[in-house]
Amino acid sequence: MPPYRFSGRSNSESSLRRNPGGGRSPYSSASRASRRRFLQLSSAAFSGVLLSNCARNIGTTGSSAATDTSAASPPSSGDNTLHVYTWSAYIDEDLLKGFEQDTGIKVIADVYDSNETMLARMQAGGGSQYSIVYPSDYMVELMIEEEMLLEIDQDRVPGYADLLEQWQDPPYDPGNRHSVPYTWGTTGLVYNKELVKKPITDWSDLWERKSELSRRMTLLNDVREVMGMALKMLGFSNSTQDPKEIEAAYKKLQELKPAINAFTTDGWRDQMAVGDLAVAHAYSVDGIDMVLENPQLEYVVPSSGATVWTDTIAIPKTAPNVDAAYKWIEYSVEPQTAAKNLGRLKLPTPNQKTLTLLPKELVENPDLFPPEEILAKCEVLANVGEAVDIYDRYWTQLTSA
Repeated sequence: MPPYRFSGRSNSESSLRRNPGGGRSPYSSASRASRRRFLQLSSAAFSGVLLSNCARNIGTTGSSAATDTSAASPPSSGDNTLHVYTWSAYIDEDLLKGFEQDTGIKVIADVYDSNETMLARMQAGGGSQYSIVYPSDYMVELMIEEEMLLEIDQDRVPGYADLLEQWQDPPYDPGNRHSVPYTWGTTGLVYNKELVKKPITDWSDLWERKSELSRRMTLLNDVREVMGMALKMLGFSNSTQDPKEIEAAYKKLQELKPAINAFTTDGWRDQMAVGDLAVAHAYSVDGIDMVLENPQLEYVVPSSGATVWTDTIAIPKTAPNVDAAYKWIEYSVEPQTAAKNLGRLKLPTPNQKTLTLLPKELVENPDLFPPEEILAKCEVLANVGEAVDIYDRYWTQLTSA
């Protein structure tokens, strides 16, 4: 297998936190909650994020998972109960039952719709309820800065040595001292092969064929992802802090704006399913779900590069049941268990041993595991420091006009 290297910035390159966005949402029978968005903005802008953003949606599969993200279940006392706060794509009935049978510990899983929902609840006192959370890469960095995560005793968590090279020392958490990488993915384009005259291979196709695709394309409702795709197309980093490069991306997006149907992270799925859309900017988990159920569709990681994201498992400092939390992590990342769970949910793994146990058709799926030459051009959404204000200003102009 290739080493899955992709570019990114180390923490030493910037002292401020990263500000990416995102969301995920398989569109099938399960209702999914959204994810991957954080902007260090004014309070008004942050309120707008909470009201309007629908990031990567994930579905509830187990009866024990609560879907009300505003009022999670109250904690139960005792060593035989573990409260988990997660994206529901990572929880299903088989995983919960297997853990309880293996350890005798009952799991109560509440789900959230974005990293920011999780963060807000933790900051509002919810941290005293949960012993396990599933923050995305940039949120791990933020929670470390806020001193919200326990430093992990790596002797109690097997498999660190089995992580693929890219996840051995990630920039969001050097040495994985506060988190365990669990799964990862990309951001790209989903298109309908019957509605598009020739295959889409890069972001530039949206501009070059905007007359053909007019009002039949959507972009994510996410400033960093949308600006990032324009930056990558222009040959810049998706996390540039250069005002001239950011302005150039904004001007390119202005050219495309009249052809855009909507900025949406979630709503494109139903439109795509009935043939109202030809192309959608999407996260790999959404795109792959759509493609697996509809052979007319194709997911592509653009040739000029895209965003790569990672989701992790972590223990809050205020966890009421740390011992059970370690048992959950150990059980979840054990290669046989992880392969069964990720195989069912069709998610990639950062663990070499788990990778060897995944079904061959998943490992050989280039949507799940893009070839090295594509990943070499991909980047994490890194910290942009004070330049976030520039991104926000252009995003407001782009989406409000």
